[in-house]
Amino acid sequence: MPRGVAVQPKLQFGQMLPAISDSLEVRNGYSVHLATMNVNVKRGIYRGFLLALGAAVLIAPLACPRREPVPHARVAVVTASRDAAGIRHAPDAIAQAISSSSDAYVRAAMPVIDIHTHIDPSATATVMRLFAARGIHTAVNLSAGYEGAGLEDALAQQRATQGRIVPFCTLPWQGTGDPRFVSVSIGILERCRALGVRGLKIPKVLGLGARDLDGQRLHVDAARLDPIFAAVERLGMVVLIHTGDPRAFFEPATPMNERWDELQSHPSWSFHGPQWPSFNEILREFETRVLRHPRVTFIGAHFGNAAEDPERVARLLSQAPRYMIDTAARVPEFGRHPASTMRAFFTRWQDRIVFGTDLGLGDDMGQWMLGSHGDEPTQQRDVDRFFTATWRYYEGSDESWENPTPIQGRWRTHPVGLSTDILAKVYAGNAARILGIAWPPTSPR
Repeated sequence: MPRGVAVQPKLQFGQMLPAISDSLEVRNGYSVHLATMNVNVKRGIYRGFLLALGAAVLIAPLACPRREPVPHARVAVVTASRDAAGIRHAPDAIAQAISSSSDAYVRAAMPVIDIHTHIDPSATATVMRLFAARGIHTAVNLSAGYEGAGLEDALAQQRATQGRIVPFCTLPWQGTGDPRFVSVSIGILERCRALGVRGLKIPKVLGLGARDLDGQRLHVDAARLDPIFAAVERLGMVVLIHTGDPRAFFEPATPMNERWDELQSHPSWSFHGPQWPSFNEILREFETRVLRHPRVTFIGAHFGNAAEDPERVARLLSQAPRYMIDTAARVPEFGRHPASTMRAFFTRWQDRIVFGTDLGLGDDMGQWMLGSHGDEPTQQRDVDRFFTATWRYYEGSDESWENPTPIQGRWRTHPVGLSTDILAKVYAGNAARILGIAWPPTSPR
């Protein structure tokens, strides 16, 4: 048990709140808002995440030299065996498809820690096969929930994988309108830390859905929440925080919007209108929150929540020495900037960037989330394109190519070809340092 952690009685936050809505379906302890969530509940991916996000949405108003690509050997077909995590692997369509691929970027050039994923605890074998094939050694599951709301399953998954899937907890953001929310949340954090949880994930519902005591929008920098972050500091936990969304989501959802295709598939992803804060307003709240707690290690999700503006991201990195950013689901966004610009950024901030994908994974590939998704089920070619584009961006030095996630925009992406030393930090070294993970790994990837 970590030092300074007092074990509190098991908290049942749902017992202290009135029923939120009849449109909440509870499955195995997870609350899913059926009307507003865009993720099919069959996926079983975002269980803990949905508890925090779905209900809260309900209550909201409607310079490094280029190098040649690192050679990648083809991956052999997986045969029935047990890997280092003790999970039995049988031949399947994933391994067969990967082994027959001729692409140079089938898997990462070195073992990777993916700090931003959402994983169904019941899909461990499927997920570990995918990770083995693509070079991901360790992943952080940001949808682990909290005790009594999914955390037990996530901790069991961590044990089953010998620590290769690391859970971050969440808080019950649907209850922010209750005066006891802060004290209950601190108790949840203390329990989670006592159980070995290393970090807290804060979803974008803070700032875009959660309500304050007066029913108004709960701002990201609301002073009322300060004791929660003081507890995080005391417990030595990391905070990975997603604030806002791409700038285009805060602009009119018309054919002139650069993410029109994505907004057509997901109209509820639009935050344009008087009931929502502006992109700049919510980013300022986020920056204020980070600067208010200089001894807390924050990870700004999705390239610091501002992949459109690397200069703004760099300013906060320079002002907050413990602040980190992840790269999840934003390669197409920051990859549209000139390669020289982004290579200089990665070189300057090489110790402050951690790799992430925002993968949403369950047993059914058709329901996988690869950063974003359209109306059609995910297919093997989508998976291949996603990983090829990801590794190619960091490792390649070829010419620009079309957006690897076409639904997110019709611009081109420019690979940066990071040096081996910088790549090692971004792919895994930085994450291992802040998570306290021994690195490099001794078990096969």
